[in-house]
Amino acid sequence: MRSILILLFFFASIHTNAQNSLFGLEKQPSRKGFILGFNAGVDFPGADMAKRYGTSWRVGAQVLYKTKSNWVFGPKFDYMFGNNLREDSLLGNIVDKYGTFISNTGERVTVNFYQRGYMVGLQGGRIFNIVKKNSDNGILAMTTVGFMEHKVFIRDRENSVPSLQGDYKKGYDRLANGWVLEQYIGYTHFANNNFLNFHIGLNVTAGFTEGRRDWLYDVRKPGNEARFDLLYGIRAGWYIPIFKRKSEEFFFE
Repeated sequence: MRSILILLFFFASIHTNAQNSLFGLEKQPSRKGFILGFNAGVDFPGADMAKRYGTSWRVGAQVLYKTKSNWVFGPKFDYMFGNNLREDSLLGNIVDKYGTFISNTGERVTVNFYQRGYMVGLQGGRIFNIVKKNSDNGILAMTTVGFMEHKVFIRDRENSVPSLQGDYKKGYDRLANGWVLEQYIGYTHFANNNFLNFHIGLNVTAGFTEGRRDWLYDVRKPGNEARFDLLYGIRAGWYIPIFKRKSEEFFFE
């Protein structure tokens, strides 16, 4: 009787494993390899950043290496841009009473102002698996340490305003840069067929920056103050994984 029970248990186990393999019900093991990521997001400013800029956007790329224990690390680059400026004094001393700019030929011209910047750094973190059928999927918590720079991009299309030509423009662009620390948490998904791979989540960016201009013409003071720049954002992206495949060999007798 005992032998019969052992045999029944043995064949039941084989049957269950066969079903799981056939219908994809067994849990996929965690994979390792490189990941190419392309990201986009929106940032809302805080602290000193909110005094100068409004809502901005971000696009970027990253290269990650993922281990079998779901640790990830690698470099990243983000380009930041926006068109919402909040500093009222900017260029206030070189416009006429109507708030327009006068070219070197005496004509009124349009000058546009934009937020531009970038962030580059090294990131590392881990995926905490919460999906029963795929060990690669779950909550990704990641920290980035790096460098951030931002400034006011002044666009004089005709290059016709004398006060904005050459190095004079630097007295108005509010260039600032310094160290940055970013925290990200979100959901990461890798499909078993490597087709649908994405992430979406929230990030907080803290920039420990300084102004890099010796003199600001509009406010008539140095522009080298220490700053604390905060950004709160929503970020999503597409992954292209290059995972190492585990070779399988089949033997027949």
